[in-house]
Amino acid sequence: MSELGRHDDGRAALRSTLRATLHATLHAARDFLLPPVCASCDQLMSDPAEALVCGVCWSRLPMLPAPRCERCGHPADEYECRWCALLPPFVRAARSVCWAKSGTALAIVHALKYGGWMRVAEGMGTRMARLAFPDDVRRERTALVPVPLAHARERERGYNQSGLLAAAIAVKWKVPVWNDVIVRGRATESQTRLTPEQRRRNVSSAFTVAPRLGARLRGAHVVLVDDVVTTAATLNACASALFDGGARIISYVTFGRAPSIGDRIETTGDLLNGNSRRH
Repeated sequence: MSELGRHDDGRAALRSTLRATLHATLHAARDFLLPPVCASCDQLMSDPAEALVCGVCWSRLPMLPAPRCERCGHPADEYECRWCALLPPFVRAARSVCWAKSGTALAIVHALKYGGWMRVAEGMGTRMARLAFPDDVRRERTALVPVPLAHARERERGYNQSGLLAAAIAVKWKVPVWNDVIVRGRATESQTRLTPEQRRRNVSSAFTVAPRLGARLRGAHVVLVDDVVTTAATLNACASALFDGGARIISYVTFGRAPSIGDRIETTGDLLNGNSRRH
């Protein structure tokens, strides 16, 4: 190599080193002036790489206890699974990371939905991607479909939280996200304070498949993504639209699942003590 070439290589290496040093310095200055805090507990974070939720809060998630139903993933006992009865026959499987009733799990969900903490979706989606689905679901899943948000809510929020979760899962599963397959045909009320029957009526026929995108659904096994499932009314309405639009089968994945009366919720303290409680 000529003397000139060696000088050029040396200058390029120096520029690269200076850029890396400047980048690290700016990040260190930002963390010093604006130290990262946990989106759940508001405590300072020692490791901001945890997607804006501290390790302690992630460890406090109230996981769904085993044994669980092979189809719907709900905690099972010696009796017939009650949660499967909520699902249409064309829904193959459903999985959720944790209970979402109060405490840490709900704080994380609220940080994403209402607090503008978009990066929280990375940690939530990573945990959703780790959920164990039946072998046929893992083999067949064609794409992830986020539950669409009402246009007014998405404009106000600036994003669809289900879309962010789907994007995070897609990186791990290596499948595409079909963001515009389902559209809301009409506005619906917030489901928060509605009874199960009111929830079903509220979203009945509220979703349709975009005509220009329906062809891609033909024969597909798609996975619907949402942040929390309660009675599955919204997911079921979306699944019905997908099935009518040509999808062969549908599965669900959510971060949280609202417990029903009689469901067993194991807290961190219960797990450490080897006990469980019924709420």
